[in-house]
Amino acid sequence: MAKDAIEIARSYMRHRQFAKAIDILEARSRYYEDNATYFVLLGTAYLYIGDTGSATVNYSSARRLSLTDTNLLLGQAAIFLKRGDTDRAISYYIEILNNDPSNKTALRAMEFIRLQGDYDTICRWTDTGKIETFYPPVGFNPSKLAGIIIPLAACLLGCVLALRFFDFKMTGKGNRADLSSLMLTLEDRAALQETDLSSGAFGYLLSANEIAASYDRAQRYFQDYRDNMSQIEINRLLNSNASVQVKRKARTLMSYLDVPSFDTIKDSPSIRAVQKETPLYLDCWVSWSGRISNVTSINGNYTADFLVGYENMERVEGIVRLKFISTPDIVLDKPVTVLAQISTEEGKLLLKIRSVYQCRKNNVIEKEN
Repeated sequence: MAKDAIEIARSYMRHRQFAKAIDILEARSRYYEDNATYFVLLGTAYLYIGDTGSATVNYSSARRLSLTDTNLLLGQAAIFLKRGDTDRAISYYIEILNNDPSNKTALRAMEFIRLQGDYDTICRWTDTGKIETFYPPVGFNPSKLAGIIIPLAACLLGCVLALRFFDFKMTGKGNRADLSSLMLTLEDRAALQETDLSSGAFGYLLSANEIAASYDRAQRYFQDYRDNMSQIEINRLLNSNASVQVKRKARTLMSYLDVPSFDTIKDSPSIRAVQKETPLYLDCWVSWSGRISNVTSINGNYTADFLVGYENMERVEGIVRLKFISTPDIVLDKPVTVLAQISTEEGKLLLKIRSVYQCRKNNVIEKEN
């Protein structure tokens, strides 16, 4: 028997294939204009891929049709929780518990807010993905059954991974690239610090052990495909009293880092962290949602103000300048998500845009810098 779009999308979401679920649902939108379940499901899929702007739009559409859907309320609460607006999040969780006193997700979220709900902890949970614990549940992932049904295959996979990890520890080679030429030699480790501190201003004065640990973390993060975290450690070294040789190897490692996409970016820092310590985040990539205003063009270069976190027009987390290489093909009165690289211009924070995402119905615009 043929399945409808909602059933197919739910199946994809159980397998954590959220982009495919979005494609299916968006393609059938004309059939579900008055279906609250459709909008809740679509909003939840967007939430899981990190597009809170589109999630908010779809949840708002669902709320016009249904005010008591538990997954709708969980999704809206999660969006406020991610922004650190715990008061608004709590109001939604209370509404859920009034209708369903035993709802485990709402109970866990309330306990989290009570014990750990400070802004810094929320940022860390968002950064690591642990915040998804409080998203609307999408069901058990059937793909995990393979580890139960075929224990021999799981055992074999574990052995292979163990051998590869052992090889990395012994030879300095990971799954991503051979960094053996960038390993710190005994000679490097004997002179990790710059001896003449009068030769320049250093943002970080590090001990020899701290320099070695930071460089080792930069390599490890690279092999784990966490390029933003690797870039942070590289920046720490480049702005420190590390030796010329360490900085040279750090710059070489930086050349290995990839340009991410919306699907691959990891460890996107918060605007609060970037504004507090900008040099540490230079050249990192961010995926931030908000609204764009004041677009201007000077000598073919387009710039604009980006109101971070203002996608629902309730709270601005920060304002930063954006730079485009061509006319930004967006609707200014709708929320957007940008993929951009952190930079500075005349001492002020600047985002160099690579991609702008504004609802799949309108297109995804890729702009190379």
